Amino acid sequence: MSEKSAYEHLKKLDPEADQVVARYPQSGSALLPLLHLVQSEEGYVSPAGIEYCADKLGLSTAEVSAVSTFYTMYKRRPVGDYHVGVCTNTLCAVMGGDAIFATLKEHLGVGNDETTEDGKVTLEHIECNAACDFAPVMTVNWEFMDDMNPDKAVRVVDELRAGKEVHSTRGPALCTFKQAERILAGFEDTRPGAVAGGGAAGHATLAGLLVSQGRTPTGPAVTTEASE
Repeated sequence: MSEKSAYEHLKKLDPEADQVVARYPQSGSALLPLLHLVQSEEGYVSPAGIEYCADKLGLSTAEVSAVSTFYTMYKRRPVGDYHVGVCTNTLCAVMGGDAIFATLKEHLGVGNDETTEDGKVTLEHIECNAACDFAPVMTVNWEFMDDMNPDKAVRVVDELRAGKEVHSTRGPALCTFKQAERILAGFEDTRPGAVAGGGAAGHATLAGLLVSQGRTPTGPAVTTEASE
């Protein structure tokens, strides 16, 4: 598709883009959700997507490009149905993140920021997700998969590629990257239980509080690869 025809294709987003822009007193403030809306259609932010956002918000393409290349959640190449991010920052790395990432690279036959031949999975090592208490963590389309290990990670990607329903360890069924981007643009999350779950703190997050209160932490027993 040429850039011109890609731009015309994005015009189908006009009604929803207008809804996004109307939420803000200044149109430029709508740039971040609008970029997510573009990704919900394209699977990444293309040059046509940058031009579309610029025209919609009265910004220059340089301004939109500067924002879209600063934040890592905006992609420069098409993402597969499932973006799998493995945290390899210090704590996750020493807890097994490096081993998870190496295992997935070999199992999927891709390198960092590459997509499998079937277009299902894009693998990327990602920076800290502020979930150290559940380390090592990975994300699938930004949903947390806590307390992972190489075997669990392989099972997750295999089930996703087979079209099976997979749930985040925090509840919701995983949707596709484009569907997730629509939710991040600010539209209703219709997945059963996704909103009702409430986002309460998990067992690992509460463990320190319980100890300080002289109580015994609850939750899954701590395991390591060696003990499994």
